[in-house]
Amino acid sequence: MASSFAERFGGEPAVVASAPGRVNLIGEHTDYNEGWVLPLALPQRTVVHMCPRAGVTVRVASTAYPDELETYAVGGERRRGGRIDYVQGATAVACGAGFAVGGFDALVSSTVPVGAGLSSSAALTVGLLRALRHAFELALDDVALAHLARQVETDFIGAQIGIMDQMAVSLASTDEALLLDCRSLETALVALPPAVDLVVIDSGVRHAHADGAYNQRRQECAAACEQLGLPALRDVTPALRERVDRLPPVLARRVRHVLSENPVTLVAAALF
Repeated sequence: MASSFAERFGGEPAVVASAPGRVNLIGEHTDYNEGWVLPLALPQRTVVHMCPRAGVTVRVASTAYPDELETYAVGGERRRGGRIDYVQGATAVACGAGFAVGGFDALVSSTVPVGAGLSSSAALTVGLLRALRHAFELALDDVALAHLARQVETDFIGAQIGIMDQMAVSLASTDEALLLDCRSLETALVALPPAVDLVVIDSGVRHAHADGAYNQRRQECAAACEQLGLPALRDVTPALRERVDRLPPVLARRVRHVLSENPVTLVAAALF
């Protein structure tokens, strides 16, 4: 990677940062409903080699596309509909939060599969923000960095996700799952038994947070909350089951899923 960086940009990287992909053990579609999740970091990582440069021009290359070099100016970010949007989003949200970020050269390499539901976008944005943190001496702890990474997806990309992916990528490890309360953001690391081997199987179904299906499910959960008069589906209790049963069928299914998934997630964490 260092030699590839020199070939593309004519110098050495000043910063090397990385972030892992993640797999969620249990707690599906509960994060944006302010429930509990139990994700684990993967060995596969996204690595960012970076060097600050004078001015505001950003040049980004990827080992996955060796013949391509994309550029933009910090402060002039606009969506283009490609992976460069995550880089643009990272500088846009960092500057929007009051951090001073200038131009830089970056080379990105990743072993996290794209579109497989393993948070390749969170690995990219957290890896980029970690590199920016070091390159421009940004006062960001890991939790604040995760929040900025989420903003990249929600405010710049347009994917109305929860906080799970970014918190997992920022805080979890490959041998300790992260029990995360998505309302309070309280966390606990849960060590996996040494005898456990985790197998992740690719279903072949491509996944994108910004596509219609994901955002539609989130909208359905929000509609259920509105009809029940609750701030989040986390607040549904068994005592409300009669009211849940009177919801439109799709909304009722969304509520029942969260109602059953939250306690199962807490039980699973306790079993470890």
